[in-house]
Amino acid sequence: MNAPVPSALRVEGLGLQIGGATILEDVDLDVPAGSLVGVIGPNGAGKTTLFNVLSGIARPTAGRVLMDGEDITGLSVPQRARAGLGRTFQTSSLFPRLSVLENVRLAAQVRRGGSYSLLRFPRRTDAATATALEKLALVGLEHKRDTAAGDISHGDKRKLEIAVLLATDASIVLLDEPMAGVGSGDVPGLVDTIRRMQSETGATVLMVEHHIDVLMGLVDRVAVMYSGSIIAFDTPQRIMENPTVQSAYLGTAA
Repeated sequence: MNAPVPSALRVEGLGLQIGGATILEDVDLDVPAGSLVGVIGPNGAGKTTLFNVLSGIARPTAGRVLMDGEDITGLSVPQRARAGLGRTFQTSSLFPRLSVLENVRLAAQVRRGGSYSLLRFPRRTDAATATALEKLALVGLEHKRDTAAGDISHGDKRKLEIAVLLATDASIVLLDEPMAGVGSGDVPGLVDTIRRMQSETGATVLMVEHHIDVLMGLVDRVAVMYSGSIIAFDTPQRIMENPTVQSAYLGTAA
């Protein structure tokens, strides 16, 4: 009998109230290490808020967050990043005037104890640059390394954001709607990048995504959110067959 896979990220009884309004309520989630999990739900279900709590942007009013068995509920965003938790956002957080390589190299420089000073970039032959080139190769952008980040396609920007995260040695990656604004022609390449990133690095990936057909073909398991709670967590096939999900999310159940 196979031993159970340890949890990379565990949420216990998570709640968030703001001004008397309940945003998250009694959220439980156990994400196995090395898995790729999708998070879906209608607008206002609490998906991005959950990511805000997991990444430390928002502090819960109930419950706790554990990473590799350690309670990180009280840690700041930088502390969580140093522990190996990284996140992308719906809007780009890149430096548009810097090159593709410089964006990733800067992340690698900071991870190695350097600064964010743009005047103190490492040489092109040092370890931070080698790391940046490795991550760009992983996401398929090495051929655009000297192009300004603001000049590449939206799909390539999403790939670059993933490379930046990988340069920080993130072991848990939160992707907030990575397909948002991406042209249909760029979607397959971005899907391949996410799949390759997860398989080659062994990172644990949680992804909020509205493109349900894309997500269902990519992830191992799906968490369904509705009104601030997780109402189902199962394989994609079982989620699509779940009558509670059909009623609450898809609106097709009797």
